[in-house]
Amino acid sequence: MNSNGRSSKSGVVDLFCGVGGLSIGFRRAGFRIAAGIDIDDVGQYAFERYTGGRFIKQDVSKLSVATVKKLLGTGRPSILIGCAPCQSFSEYNKTGRGASWNMLPQFARIIEGVLPDIVSMENVARLATYRRGRTLNTFVSRISRAGYDVSWYIVNCLDYGISQRRRRLVVFASRRGFVELVPPTHRSARTLRDVIASLPRVAAGSVDPSDPYHRAQRLSQINSRRLRATRPGGGWEDWPASLRADCHKTVRGQEFSSVYGRLRYDDVGPTVTTQFFKVGSGRFGHPTQHRALSLREGALLQSFPARFRFVRDCDGVTFHAVGRLIGNAVPVRLGEIIARSIRRHIDTYH
Repeated sequence: MNSNGRSSKSGVVDLFCGVGGLSIGFRRAGFRIAAGIDIDDVGQYAFERYTGGRFIKQDVSKLSVATVKKLLGTGRPSILIGCAPCQSFSEYNKTGRGASWNMLPQFARIIEGVLPDIVSMENVARLATYRRGRTLNTFVSRISRAGYDVSWYIVNCLDYGISQRRRRLVVFASRRGFVELVPPTHRSARTLRDVIASLPRVAAGSVDPSDPYHRAQRLSQINSRRLRATRPGGGWEDWPASLRADCHKTVRGQEFSSVYGRLRYDDVGPTVTTQFFKVGSGRFGHPTQHRALSLREGALLQSFPARFRFVRDCDGVTFHAVGRLIGNAVPVRLGEIIARSIRRHIDTYH
């Protein structure tokens, strides 16, 4: 691989690739994507279209080391990236349940068997403190014993031009020294106005005729009344008693002040989840229009390109499928920052 990150013999292999937000960032930074592997093939179309890599539907827990070695080829340096699904570590998992989703040991198993030159993993920030850091420390110790210099960072997405209050864990491992994260690229945060204000107006239950992804979910009559009673930056506390749900009157219900919230243009965007297109799932009400965020607006907040297509035209655009792809994705811009950090490391050590 030469200094611009390109190679005719070797490429990047992405485990748990999903729609490919991480790989797309690497592609934009000049890397060749060899393959992406995931148990869910709903993101296959977008992954192959925008990364040029081969999508393989496979349970990573059953993935053989030999398969990954073959995909990486013989070129150097070889790079393995991934975002092991760890729902039990998410800030949205208040119960701590879901440990069966912890795929870190499987990621470590592949690393130990393949021994790629460079590894990177992106995950939720809470993984750093989950079980007092023991889960992350076990992973780091395991790959360190395999001969890697490991560094990790808690990244504030706002520092890199992603308009979300989103903190993510980024782990680097290299067999030739420590990989350093590139410094912040933005001194001031991009606002919601910067990201979505130029889009055409669209009503709840409607779609922009020029963009099938700029569609907003239909609102029930009472939710339409609720949103109209909500000021920008406000929430259900703005409503008259007649509009409040029973759950809002309980102590536990009052803990979720952002539910049914309306955004403000001059603030940053919300953390995008798989339910961002529903007003009742968080602070996802549009700042000035009486609807939730559209699928396209969520995609832009995740830093996908403006005309990005998530599914084949013949498959149709649905809120459930596309919303899940957008909400589960690694922000493309964050993937690019991770890739640029690795490129600098390659220039220095390879």
